[in-house]
Amino acid sequence: MSESFLSKRVDRSAAPLVVGDVIAIVTVIAIGMTSHGSLTGPTALATTAAPFLLGWAVASVPIGAYSAGAAESAKAAVPLAIRSWIPAALVGVVVRGAVQSDFSTGLAVFLVVMLAVGSLALGGWRWVAFKLS
Repeated sequence: MSESFLSKRVDRSAAPLVVGDVIAIVTVIAIGMTSHGSLTGPTALATTAAPFLLGWAVASVPIGAYSAGAAESAKAAVPLAIRSWIPAALVGVVVRGAVQSDFSTGLAVFLVVMLAVGSLALGGWRWVAFKLS
């Protein structure tokens, strides 16, 4: 019997990566909100992070960010996280832009910043996690 698509993309051994990835994404958003003076509480953080976490959920599984290979080494885990973040950030920025009407003028800049900072945060935390294990 052949493996299902999902079983090839999600492996239990990668479960710790999920926790770290979510923390990295929310931390990037919290730092950005703090630097712009818009972090007014947990509800504001959750509302801002939700589109990016949705994008991450939609992109990371099919790309294989939690596959068995991702759980084996930083050499596999870091590129999979960055490849997953690119469409995830795009989804997050588009959804965020759709619900925030005064946001459209800085959408491209915001996307570039989210791509760069999110990639650095996700790749960096995964690299450190494997170096410490």
